[in-house]
Amino acid sequence: MIKTPLTRWFDLDVPLFGAPMAGVAGGALARAISLGGGLGMIGVGSETPVEWLAEQARLPAEADVSHGVGLMAWALERRPELLAAAIATEPVLVSVSFGDPEPFIGPLHDAGVAVATAVNSLADLDRALDAGADVIVAQGTEAGGHTGQRATLPLLQEVLAATDRPVLAAGGVATGAGLAAVLVAGAAGAWIGTPFLACTEAANSAAARERVRAAGGDDTVLTSAFDVAQGLPWPDRWPGRALVNDFTRTWHGREDELRGDTAAADLVRRARAEGDLDNAPVYAGESVGLVTSEESATDVVRRLATDARKALERAPRLLR
Repeated sequence: MIKTPLTRWFDLDVPLFGAPMAGVAGGALARAISLGGGLGMIGVGSETPVEWLAEQARLPAEADVSHGVGLMAWALERRPELLAAAIATEPVLVSVSFGDPEPFIGPLHDAGVAVATAVNSLADLDRALDAGADVIVAQGTEAGGHTGQRATLPLLQEVLAATDRPVLAAGGVATGAGLAAVLVAGAAGAWIGTPFLACTEAANSAAARERVRAAGGDDTVLTSAFDVAQGLPWPDRWPGRALVNDFTRTWHGREDELRGDTAAADLVRRARAEGDLDNAPVYAGESVGLVTSEESATDVVRRLATDARKALERAPRLLR
């Protein structure tokens, strides 16, 4: 076991929180991560049905393990019913990121739920602290999915220097040594997504898991092309890191031309429906080259914990 303020707070064996990846992190993945000793999060997208969230939350509950829920502030502004649905699942943690969390933190605290907020800049941090967030997620641009422009390590150090609230490091942490590194830097744990993209419990397709395993660390791009094509109202400051494919080769950097291109929009929507990964997004972080096998998320958590402990046990030798 590795002890930090957050493992004690949430009664965890490992200071590892599964990133709430919409479309990938359902109840099965959350359950498997929690069974491994971390905290599994269920990811809620902007169009997620309320009933789906209740169904997914039953999976960790049936295994008698805790779970969290990840929400997007900009989506909650359009669909406030998602907040009530998240609270109804009795999570121990809810993350509210990608926008102003302040309107939602009060109701969550009133329900006895701790709140995490991802920050991509010091201005984000100030807003999160003023809003009363309990846990700060310092998310670097190495992360998969929607993220900011700052690298994880510099951002993490600045955030740690600016607050005494528990901080999780997100972006690029994919091994036990990486987990140990952010713990030594002062983080209370890691917020990890990409290593779970090829897990048996992930809600993505077998083809997507295969593509993740085959990808290298140089095979990602930070792009808004998919969001623009689909007309998704993601704020411009949060593009998404995805695997390079035919669509990004054609349209990344040409987003202005892409706006209003109905043929391109139809192509992406059809690709998502049909599993055409040459034109649909597969969001993944820069650590994707370290993901080479399909295994249970429970085993991933336990392996990272074992390797992190070994790395931490070796660290004092540096002072000899």
